[in-house]
Amino acid sequence: MTRTRLITAVAALIVPLSAAIAQSALPTPPATSAVAPAAAALEPFIAQYKVYKGSSELGEATLQLVRQPGNRWRVDLLMRGGGLFKIAGVHADQSTVFDTSISGQTYRPLTQATVRRVVFTQRKTIGLYDWKSRTARWTGDVKESRSRPVALQPGDMSGLLINLAVIRDAAPGKALHYRFVDDGRVRDHRYQVASDVESMGAGDMRFDTLRVSRIGNTSGDETLLWVANGVPTPIRILQRDDGQDSYDLRLVEYKGIQ
Repeated sequence: MTRTRLITAVAALIVPLSAAIAQSALPTPPATSAVAPAAAALEPFIAQYKVYKGSSELGEATLQLVRQPGNRWRVDLLMRGGGLFKIAGVHADQSTVFDTSISGQTYRPLTQATVRRVVFTQRKTIGLYDWKSRTARWTGDVKESRSRPVALQPGDMSGLLINLAVIRDAAPGKALHYRFVDDGRVRDHRYQVASDVESMGAGDMRFDTLRVSRIGNTSGDETLLWVANGVPTPIRILQRDDGQDSYDLRLVEYKGIQ
């Protein structure tokens, strides 16, 4: 697929999710310094993945980071099924609009949206992170237990933002700690970065990667990411639930976008 066709296809996919976000009022950004935000570490990209469960290929996924006016960004993850995955009618879209600090080292979520479809069932949620009142709240198809306001703390991030932060922060042997606030849930996420590199293929590319594992988790789910120096997107993302692979995203290609 050419770069033009790839970007066009992703733009078509993201329209419904972006529209959902636009329907929710974004919080007014705080006054900023005249100095331009130092967010140079973030660069817009689009990445294509194959989605597996064990040895079975389930479909495709697209992860992209899009620059917005000022110091705002949007990160999207779009998953589309193929084969049995398509027959089951499963797909999921996630998107987070966020801003960055002057130093570029803080990713602060503003709005989060999720759309999940399984066969004839569709679930949509919209989350608003109101940093003036220090609360976040989700509306739409939200469980009652997740519809109550969540008290925000500095550094809170959505799941997609934590993935970006792991790429930014990973170093051999380093321990990472983030607070996950997403879809009405609050969890402490602790990661351990491996000390040794692993060689990993991605399409026709090969990378020296660091495995980053979420540790100390009591909810029964597990996340592992493999990241490579200079690559803005994970080389691989493996999600496990109760010891079983839930999905496994393996990078095929990535490109910078304007």
